[in-house]
Amino acid sequence: MGLGIAEGDRVTVRADEVAHHHRTPWFVKGKSGIVRRVHGAFPNPESRAHGGTGMPERRLCQVEFRQSDLWGREYCGRPDDVLLADIFEQWLEPVRRG
Repeated sequence: MGLGIAEGDRVTVRADEVAHHHRTPWFVKGKSGIVRRVHGAFPNPESRAHGGTGMPERRLCQVEFRQSDLWGREYCGRPDDVLLADIFEQWLEPVRRG
């Protein structure tokens, strides 16, 4: 199970527009960050919201984003400020190096 995403990996959140329930905040879609923690596998909330079983389970990852990467020049905080977001693995794509 999973995409082989591990703690420390750089990932990009898929920018898909979907009409159904999902738990991926709009402001992180298309943005890249670092996986800081893999919480474990949980029933898929996108399936459960529509009466499904939530199977197969999906891993939930804590991803760290730089605030300035999320908000651009509009961000007035410190340059080292970060946001931590829990994102299910089906929304994450590994950033390929090279």
